[in-house]
Amino acid sequence: MAVVSSSSDGPVAAPSGGARPGFPPGGPRGPGGPGGRFGGKDLTTGPIGPTLIAFALPVMGSNILQSLNGSANAIWVSHVLGEAALTATSNANIIFFLMLGAAFGVSMSANLLIGQSIGAGDMPMVKRVIGTAVTFFLVLSIAVGVGGYTLTPTILRAMGTPADAVQDAITYLRVIFLAMPFMYFFSFVMMAQRGAGDSRTPFYFSLFAVGMDVILNPILITGFGPAPRMGIAGSAMSTLTSQTITLGIILVYLYRTNSVLVLRRDEWRLLKPEWEILKTIVVKGMPMAFQMLVISGSAVLMISMVNTYGSHTAAAYGAATQLWTYVQMPAMALGAAVSSMAAQNVGAGRMDRVDKIAGIGSLYAALLSAGPVLVIYLIEPIILHLFLPVGSPSHAIAMRINMFALWGFIPFGVSFVLSGIVRATGSVWPPLFAMIISMWIVRVPFAHTLMPYIGADAIWWSFPLGSITSCVLAASWYRWGPWRSARLMKFSPHGDAPSTGLSPPGGLEESEASEAVAEAGQPLAPSKA
Repeated sequence: MAVVSSSSDGPVAAPSGGARPGFPPGGPRGPGGPGGRFGGKDLTTGPIGPTLIAFALPVMGSNILQSLNGSANAIWVSHVLGEAALTATSNANIIFFLMLGAAFGVSMSANLLIGQSIGAGDMPMVKRVIGTAVTFFLVLSIAVGVGGYTLTPTILRAMGTPADAVQDAITYLRVIFLAMPFMYFFSFVMMAQRGAGDSRTPFYFSLFAVGMDVILNPILITGFGPAPRMGIAGSAMSTLTSQTITLGIILVYLYRTNSVLVLRRDEWRLLKPEWEILKTIVVKGMPMAFQMLVISGSAVLMISMVNTYGSHTAAAYGAATQLWTYVQMPAMALGAAVSSMAAQNVGAGRMDRVDKIAGIGSLYAALLSAGPVLVIYLIEPIILHLFLPVGSPSHAIAMRINMFALWGFIPFGVSFVLSGIVRATGSVWPPLFAMIISMWIVRVPFAHTLMPYIGADAIWWSFPLGSITSCVLAASWYRWGPWRSARLMKFSPHGDAPSTGLSPPGGLEESEASEAVAEAGQPLAPSKA
C-alpha cells in the first residue's frame, strides 16, 4: 500500500451530469476493470441480490483457495509426518489466529472507512485513511510477530498441547511468526482493495499465492529435489515465501494501475498518522479485534479441553475443523459482502438499501450454509480419509463430532451477516458483547460443566448452542438496537487534499456488476491446517 511513484495526476474537475463527488459520470470506473484508478463499482444503486452474490463469489473463491491450501497441507502433514504433526499444526494455528485477531479489527475499521468514503465520493479521505493505516499496520505487525515468537513455547504448554506434538508446534509456529509482518500487510492490502470496490483482483492474487504455497508445501516438507528437508517447518516456510512474493507483486500492480490506494511521492506526508483517523481505526477497530480474540481465546480453551482426551481425539477435531472451514465459506463471504455494501450505502445516506441488504444477505446465508452441511453429512466417511490415515480410530471420533456440531453453522451464518451490517455503521460494541456471551458465558462453561457427566460430547454440543445464542443476540440487536444512528467518524480531518489521481484516462470501460466491494470477513479461514 505504501507503493509510491514520483509522478502524480492533477486534481479532477467536478464531474457533471449529477455524478457523486469524486466519481465520473455513471459511477466509478477503472482501466480494464478491477484494480484500476477507481478500484470498483458504485454499490449504492442497482439490484441488491445479484450484486451481493456477484461480489461475494470472488471472496468465497479466495476462501476456498485458502482452505484447499490448508487441506492440502493437512494431507501432507498427516500422511508424511503423522497424526502428532497434524495435532501440532492444529494447536499452532489456534495461537496464530489469536495473534491475527489483533490486526483483524483495525484492518476491518480501516476497510469500512474506505468503503464509506468511497460511498460519499470523498477520495482525499480515502488517501488519508490509507496513509495512516499503512504506518499503523507496519508497527502493529512487527510487534505481534516479535511477541508471538517469544511467547510461543509458553502459550502452547499452557494450552496443554500433547507432549508428542509440542516441539513440532513450536517449530511450525515460530516460522509463522517470522512471516507475520508480511502476512498482516498482505491481509490489509487485500481488504483495502475490497473496501475500494474490487473483489476480483484479490481473488486472482490469492490464486497465485495459494498455487505457489501448494507447490512449495510438499517440496519443503519432504526435501524434494535440491530443496532441504524441513519437515513441519517447511509447511510454514511455504506460507512465508508465497505470501511475501505475492505481496510484492500486488504492490507493483497497484502502482502500475494507478490505484486510488497508491500513495505517490507528493503524498508521502500522509504516512504520518492523522490523530482523528488513527483514533477511529483503533477505537472502532479494537472491539472487532477483541471479537476475534474472544473467538480465538475460546478456541484455545476448547482445544485445551479436547487435548485432555489424547492425540486421536485432537486429530479428529483437527480433521473436523477442516470441514467446518468449508461450511463457513458462503456465510463468511456474504458477511464480508454485506458489510462493505452497507458501508458504501451508509456513506451515501441510503439506509433503505442497508435494510434490504440485511434481509437478502441473511436469507442467502442460511440457504448457502445448509448446502455444504448436507453434502458433508452425505459423503463424510470419504472426505475424512483425506485428513486421517486409513484405519485410524480418529475417523469415528470425527464423525461423532460433526453429528453434534456441524449443523450449528447455519445459525452462525445468519449472525455473521447481521453483525457485519451493524458494524458497517460504526456500531461495533454490541457484536462484541454478543460474542462474549455466546462463547464465554454459554459455550465454554457448558462444555466445562458437563464434561464430567457426558464426556467429550459436552464439547461438541457446546458449538451449536453458542451459535444459536449468537444468532438470537445479533437478530435482537438488528431489530431493536439503535445501530442505524451510529457512525464511524463524527467529522473528517481537515487539511490539504492530496492528489487523488482521478483524472479519467481515455478508453475506460464500464466496470461490470461483479466488480464490487467485498470486505474480508474471514478471520478464521485458515491458510494452514
